[in-house]
Amino acid sequence: MIGGVVRGLRHTLWDRVPRDHRESDEALRRRQWVTGVVVVVGAVVLGLSLRIEPGSGWFYPATLGLALVWVVGAFASGPLHLGRTLRGEESGPRPVLAPLVYGALLAVVFVAGALVVRQIPWLDAQVRHVLDHADQGSIPLLIVVTAINGVAEELFFRGALYAATPRHPVAVTTAAYTLATVATGNVMLVFAAVLLGALVGLERRATGGIQAPVITHVVWSVAMLVALPAFF
Repeated sequence: MIGGVVRGLRHTLWDRVPRDHRESDEALRRRQWVTGVVVVVGAVVLGLSLRIEPGSGWFYPATLGLALVWVVGAFASGPLHLGRTLRGEESGPRPVLAPLVYGALLAVVFVAGALVVRQIPWLDAQVRHVLDHADQGSIPLLIVVTAINGVAEELFFRGALYAATPRHPVAVTTAAYTLATVATGNVMLVFAAVLLGALVGLERRATGGIQAPVITHVVWSVAMLVALPAFF
């Protein structure tokens, strides 16, 4: 059983599907300029959106505005790819099941961690600050906004920025995603960005596209929105 799990992890997170996404030097430089500007703008908008008082009518426009920044930056940088699973030595269907499982498992890890976090007052306060928006907002609307932002972030970070990074793209995109999250001033969101960024970065590396990261990110973020309030 353990051997099967290890093989599954290697197959979905390490072995790379055959692909040819080579770009010209000019196209690569264009991606790098676009993504460099957008990641700074996005970090500023993210920080401002999370500093809006819970219950404010500006929260939803600001959050959707952030999603727009990531989406426009992603498509302005150049072509994006959905990716494929690995079937033997060849590319297979689009990834669906594995990213769903990874998103759910990561959510379970964070929910388990919540039992520890709530025992530490200053970390508990950090989580509650984020959840205040869920407590005072419309849950269905928050789920939609959360899903949209998850898709937008992956289009940019594991789509555009990953493609703009010729060396160590998993590490670079995880670091950039984490640094953008630092703008929130919330240590728990920064910690989540490190773990989530590394996981979806490996999925992007293995599949050659953004579909797997998008699914994992949306499943994880929506699960957190629904499950965490029960613990705080």
